[in-house]
Amino acid sequence: MAGFYHPEWLILLLVLPAIYYWYLRETKRKKQEAMVFSHIGFMKTALAGRSGSARPRVLLLIGLAALACVIIGLADPHIPLEQAKEGVNVILVMDDSGSMQATDYKPTRLEAAKNSAGQLIRQLDDKDYVGVITFESGATSAAYLSPDKDRVYTKLKSIEQKDGATAIGDGLALAIDMSESIPNRKKVVILLSDGVNNAGVISPEQATQFAKDKGIQVFTIGLGSDKPVVLGYDWFGNPQYADLDEDALKKIASDTGGKYYKSVNDGTLSEIYSNLNKEIKREKEETSIKDWFFIISMILMVAEIVLRYGRRRIIQ
Repeated sequence: MAGFYHPEWLILLLVLPAIYYWYLRETKRKKQEAMVFSHIGFMKTALAGRSGSARPRVLLLIGLAALACVIIGLADPHIPLEQAKEGVNVILVMDDSGSMQATDYKPTRLEAAKNSAGQLIRQLDDKDYVGVITFESGATSAAYLSPDKDRVYTKLKSIEQKDGATAIGDGLALAIDMSESIPNRKKVVILLSDGVNNAGVISPEQATQFAKDKGIQVFTIGLGSDKPVVLGYDWFGNPQYADLDEDALKKIASDTGGKYYKSVNDGTLSEIYSNLNKEIKREKEETSIKDWFFIISMILMVAEIVLRYGRRRIIQ
């Protein structure tokens, strides 16, 4: 929001109407004193003052306006501009557990997720930083938070399939740590998973509370299919299906002020990542505009000098 960094200076603005009131009172008093005497010089002064009173008053108002601009400048006003202040720290958290090798997304779930996440990286603003976390039985950094989006994109494409379980809480917690590595910027985490948290040392609830405490917004993507996907068979020949814990992902997003998205195929996944950049709300920059008021003050002072001492100057 607009405001002042040093509003205590604004109290000096109260002096300006007092100066103007003093000017009006002194001008009236001098005219009355001049009319008391019959000397022709005083009469001319009084008459001259009556006919030329507008110009001195204009000069005074210009001077007061210049002084007001100086005072406002000292108060250091600021307004929110449209551009992003310092950009956003965007952390992509990607599930690369065993279930991500399913082929209902082409060529696999993991490769489809990598391709779609790459689209988002390409769309981020120049001031944004991006990093990548992967998780399976544990979590690891695939690409450190960086403004070099080409390097991060290369790291993303090099992520390999793992065979572990699903540690959603560990992945989210590590992403929060990474987002804090460059301070004083807005932080957003985008978490994709196709499974149920069944590994790791940090629960999704603990990681979510961690994000809330840090004021970090988390968007979640649930990756699944319209039909059940068989990942394999147990020792008894029973099929093992890919299970998506939508409730957990919805709660993470809801509790942190983010949104949950459900992907059912390659097209919806690509669309989700393409639209996510629009969902990232970038903070407006609080920019000082005190110099504007100092410049206006200088212009007014120059104008006052020109009017007073220029070609049509007032003869004192």
